[in-house]
Amino acid sequence: MLIDASLQEKAILKEISGRVKQCRIASGLTQEELAEQSMVSISTIRRFESGYDISFSKLIHLLKALGLEKNLELLVPDYEKRPSYHLAHEQMPKRVRKNVKEKADWKWGDEA
Repeated sequence: MLIDASLQEKAILKEISGRVKQCRIASGLTQEELAEQSMVSISTIRRFESGYDISFSKLIHLLKALGLEKNLELLVPDYEKRPSYHLAHEQMPKRVRKNVKEKADWKWGDEA
């Protein structure tokens, strides 16, 4: 399911928790192993995988334990690193053409 503005918060939560569960299973981890690695209680993991809400800090712990912390960068991008920020605040380097002087070693037939 695509997460977009048309979904209600509960549907988004259920989709994200399902994706985290799929990542856990694909990583070959049990809920107990994930709880041990993430320092999040197993009951919290069970609740989350069932579609219930957990705190954001616990979600971060789970994502880090699954190696998905890089995806948090996509959640709220840093506007100073966006290309549009640099266009608005800096002069981009312009392409420079090399000046080539033409050699005047040839002459018209009537020139002496």
